[in-house]
Amino acid sequence: MKEESSFRKSLNLFDSTAIVMGSMIGSGVFIVGADIARQVGSPGWLLMTWVITGFLTVFAALSYGELAGMFPHAGGQYVYLRKAYNPLIGFLYGWTLFLVIQTGTIAAVGMAFAKFTGVLFPGVSEHIIWYKAEIHHYMFKFGPVQIVAILSILLLTWINLKGVKEGKKVQNIFTSGKVILVLGFILLGFFIASNPAAISKNLSYFWEPATKTASGQWIPLTGMTLIAALGMAQVGSLFSSDAWNNITFTAGEVINPRKNIPMSLFLGTFIVTIMFILTNVVYIMVIPLRGDASGLTVMERGIQYALNDRLATAAVHNVFGMYAAVMMAVLIMISTFGCNNGLILSGARVYYAMAADGLFFKKVGSLNAKGVPATGLIIQAVWASLLCISGTYGQLLDYVVFAVLIFYVLTIAGLFILRVKMPDAERPYRAFGYPVVPALYIILATCIMLILLFYKRDYTWPGLVVVILGIPVYYLWNRKPAHHNGKAV
Repeated sequence: MKEESSFRKSLNLFDSTAIVMGSMIGSGVFIVGADIARQVGSPGWLLMTWVITGFLTVFAALSYGELAGMFPHAGGQYVYLRKAYNPLIGFLYGWTLFLVIQTGTIAAVGMAFAKFTGVLFPGVSEHIIWYKAEIHHYMFKFGPVQIVAILSILLLTWINLKGVKEGKKVQNIFTSGKVILVLGFILLGFFIASNPAAISKNLSYFWEPATKTASGQWIPLTGMTLIAALGMAQVGSLFSSDAWNNITFTAGEVINPRKNIPMSLFLGTFIVTIMFILTNVVYIMVIPLRGDASGLTVMERGIQYALNDRLATAAVHNVFGMYAAVMMAVLIMISTFGCNNGLILSGARVYYAMAADGLFFKKVGSLNAKGVPATGLIIQAVWASLLCISGTYGQLLDYVVFAVLIFYVLTIAGLFILRVKMPDAERPYRAFGYPVVPALYIILATCIMLILLFYKRDYTWPGLVVVILGIPVYYLWNRKPAHHNGKAV
């Protein structure tokens, strides 16, 4: 088959912003608030968790803008790390991205799509399992949910194999659709579903963080216990807001990338952050935060114990009754399908850049007749599909949150390094608030990592192991003759 030698410039500012927003909005914001509420125990601190995540995300996006302007090449963050440090650090990011971060997220989002499809079609049920096996404590499952998840991944991969123009059409349609639906949800919450009784309850302990003991007692969170709870709560909100950096992977296909990538990073992260905060304000206006796991009604269970953590469904239950679950299932299906399109479209560009540097299979560094990295898209789909069957994708995502933060901190620290290493490099956009804003991000993210290191060790060491295992793999690759001397463009 005929191959293209370079990417096709097809993504304008609107398309780029749609990738940022669409990759961020999946199913997380409709679910993780319940776990955050269990961690912090008060409405004010639930919102504060999202505000902190929002600041971190926007601060990081503003800093990435400078790097995107300096290196408008396919591979994005992988390229920035390689330039700021060395090829090993770049490889470790790409290795972790392929093994877990990107493919694990694709698997998790695909499974969320399938599970909510089951609300409309009961035959697609988690309880229907055709085959399962346990191998070294890992449970492999196969049933209709896995089939639907894998088919959705394969369908989106097939669409993106046809060219970036096809991929961006899907992205624009689904991002626009879910933004309209989420805004509709927010308006519904503010003007129709608002519940004075819930608001009154939430105001009574708005800034009184607490944790519930097994005996049902509320113990106030103060000092370090509050800081620790807030840090641990970031796991859910950070992952819900992640993948904003995916637009940098597609730089080779962005029209005027030096201008449009920094602008899309800011616009996308800022708009989605506001939407996420307002969505959580709706929850607080409709449902009491504190509840009882054995409660029989939405109000009794509260935000903390919403049925299956499906907060958005609980929030509209009083307005739409039995139809609430169906309506929110449709919204989340649209949201997750569009989210996975952005993840699938962008991820393969990193593997392409790695292959171009001789650090991945040679074939991955080539483009098909439509100008897209077909082999990268295919192996990404295969691995993500296997993760769907393995049933470990959720654990993997939990495990790498620490590693993800490490790479974000390293990338933003790279700003300072590159200002010294390459003082005369072209910088069409300079990081907003430098050096204060990038330094503030590094400090806050490092604090969160330290909290996770001390209080959630299960979330830290496995992620570090994944990263460290990449070191011998890197040196094995380097023992081979270089695949080719081309550079990511």
